[in-house]
Amino acid sequence: QEPLVESGGTSVLPGGSLRLTCTVSGYPISTECIGWFRQAPGKEREGLASIYPGSTTYADFVKGRFTISQDSAKNTAYLQMNYLEPEDTAMYYCASAVVVSARTCDTWAGRYRKWGQGTQVTVSS
Repeated sequence: QEPLVESGGTSVLPGGSLRLTCTVSGYPISTECIGWFRQAPGKEREGLASIYPGSTTYADFVKGRFTISQDSAKNTAYLQMNYLEPEDTAMYYCASAVVVSARTCDTWAGRYRKWGQGTQVTVSS
């Protein structure tokens, strides 16, 4: 079983909302830093948000629109995305990293070692 599996991606109209889900298997989600990333065709991967118990971080360009959360009982992380724009079209990934503290749980992709396969989000009219 894959350690991280994303779901929830679909096509949505501009201005719409989506909630992506990252299901974690094999270890308690609360023991690692969980991050959300995306990559559009021809563009570099972008870090969006990260969460560690008691702490969240966001990339500036998603603040106020995206919210990361997790449910330890379900061992699942979420990314709520509101006011979606065509520029948000991308493959979205969740990943996890072993960190020593919440201070080192951020959106730098280099610290993440486990990645999901991604879920496609398309924002178009």
